[in-house]
Amino acid sequence: MKTRAVRTGHRMSPMADQAKVAAAQRIEDARYWAAPRLESAAHGFEDQVAPKVSSMLSSAARKIDPKPSRSRRWPVLVLLTGLAVGAIGYIFYRRNAQQWTEHMKDSASDASRWVNEKADRTSESADRMAANASDKADEASRRMS
Repeated sequence: MKTRAVRTGHRMSPMADQAKVAAAQRIEDARYWAAPRLESAAHGFEDQVAPKVSSMLSSAARKIDPKPSRSRRWPVLVLLTGLAVGAIGYIFYRRNAQQWTEHMKDSASDASRWVNEKADRTSESADRMAANASDKADEASRRMS
């Protein structure tokens, strides 16, 4: 009995191989046919059903939430107020910087004028002292001669 089964198995082996190849080909054909359809169905579900389900779940979550929803006006108001204060501060800073620069220019020119006047006075004083010394030297030389 065993030998008959082995002989039948040997006879059936080529047919089994052919059936295996045919089945593999059919499966591959089915995959080629099904892949684009599954992709299309996925995109359709994503574009049509998912947003509706998501919206429904979000709405349900808002309805059952025990704490009231917070207004988004306050953060925007604070942000705009901060921007306005910053802009005003920047304008004041620029104005004060320009005034300071002009003041420093005036101070520098005043200091320069003061230094020039002091130098002129010192020069005049030195000239007077030199003239005085020269007069005394002339007088001393007259006395000696």
